[in-house]
Formats: sequence, C-alpha cells, structure tokens
Amino acid sequence: MAYLSYGISQGEGFIIITGEIGSGKTTLVGRLLQSLNPNEFVTAKIVTSQLDADNILKMVAASFGINIETGDKAIVITKIEQLLRNNNRAGKSTLLLIDEAQNLTTQALEELRMLSNFQEGNKALLQSFLVGQPEFRDKWANDPALEQLRQRVIATHHLLPMTIEETREYIEHRLTLVDWKGNPAFSEGGLAEIYKYSGGVPRKLNTLCTRLLLFGAIEELEEINSEVVKEVLEDMEQDNYAASASARLAQNYGTVAANGNHSISQEDLEMAKQAEENVL
Repeated sequence: MAYLSYGISQGEGFIIITGEIGSGKTTLVGRLLQSLNPNEFVTAKIVTSQLDADNILKMVAASFGINIETGDKAIVITKIEQLLRNNNRAGKSTLLLIDEAQNLTTQALEELRMLSNFQEGNKALLQSFLVGQPEFRDKWANDPALEQLRQRVIATHHLLPMTIEETREYIEHRLTLVDWKGNPAFSEGGLAEIYKYSGGVPRKLNTLCTRLLLFGAIEELEEINSEVVKEVLEDMEQDNYAASASARLAQNYGTVAANGNHSISQEDLEMAKQAEENVL
C-alpha cells in the first residue's frame, strides 16, 4: 500500500498492478482510492472488455461523467482535455482506474498513453492505474508497440498468493474484526487443508472459510480440523457438480427446443436426477 501511495504522490504516468484471479487486485486499489480526499482527487473506474482505441476514449469520457453525443474522436479527446484542465484549475488531481486491463488492445493502450500527454506546465493532468491478470504484465513489458507507455510507468506491483503463515494471519485478522475469541479454533491440520485448497488466494480462501464457519455453527464445532475441511470441500464439489449439471441440462433443453425437438436424452435425465439428489 505504501508503494502505491508513493506512486500516487508522483501525480503522473501509469501505475500497474497485476495478479492472479482472486488475488485481491481490485480490492487493494479500491481501498487505496477510497482513502483519497475527494476534495483533492477526482477518480473514475472502467472495467474493460475487448475495447478498441475509439471505444476506450468514449469509456474514459463516460466514466468521468462527460456527455458524449458524437462519435467524432477529436471532439471526445477535446472534452476529456477540458475536464482534466478544469480539475487542475480547481486544485484536484485526476485518477483513472482501468480493471481487467489484459483485455485492452495495443491500440487502446496507446490511446491511454496519449491522454497522459496532457500537461499544465510541467504537471501531468492524468494519472492511470492499470489492473490486470499476469498476462498483462507480459504484454506491457514486451510488446514493441508499447515502448512509449513503458517509459511512462512509474510503479508496478505483482500480487503474489499468501504464504501459509500469511493465510493464518489473514483468517485470524478477519475473524478478530467480528469479535472472534478463538472459538472455533483452527487446527494445524485444518489450516494445512485450507491452504492446500486455496493456494493463498484470498477469493478462494474467503469462499471456503465462509462455508467452514457456517458448517461449524450448525454443528456447534469448537475446532475446524482437517476432517472438517475435507468434508466441507466435498460438499462444495457436489454443489459445483449439481450447478454444472443443471446448466448443461438447461442448455440442452434450449438446443432441442430451438430445433423443434422436445425429446431429451436418458443421460441428461440421469444427470438431472443426480443433480437434484446432490442439492437435497
């Protein structure tokens, strides 16, 4: 967090955050942006899909509340520049957060780089956070067409999964926030199984621990051990199978209906029956 705060203090260029799915990238940057004084910063967020160069500019404009009634690129850029200069005159810095940046085309990234050219004297008028999955780190670092963008990168950070000890500390911290007094306790074996499943990835860890605590409350357990974790993981696997079977069945129903065929295979009927039994 301190490293990212330093990047913001520079007031220019690009700050790049990468990490695996569920590693907490968006949460980390969101927490940082929430800590900023709204009297000093204007922020906007975009969650990208496959955006081309023209559409990324329209998305930037819309994210800052700029009304775009034309597809003319020059007008869109002019309106963005006006917003940036107005914010600067009001004594505010402008920050743009782009999530899922690995989906951006090279041309779209170059358009973002061009927006970073707007200055007032020696002061940049826009600073951007680019948040993405590990493949984005390879893209911006190695794409020859992004050399000028690389020169504007002032800070990067790759979020690694937690170690087993960090996982323990994370679980205990989250529980302490809700007045946990050590009951239920997490045994060494239980923690090992939790880590084995989650790999130290916060999203997977949160999902599993929610199920564990619910199970522990229902069964009035005082300890979450390895056997408890394995049992809950089996339940989760059955739930996932049931959901997958239901989705496949629904898809097959849609296909046969579209083809005017209202029959369904015996395999699908057996799968539906098994899914229903797993849910019950």
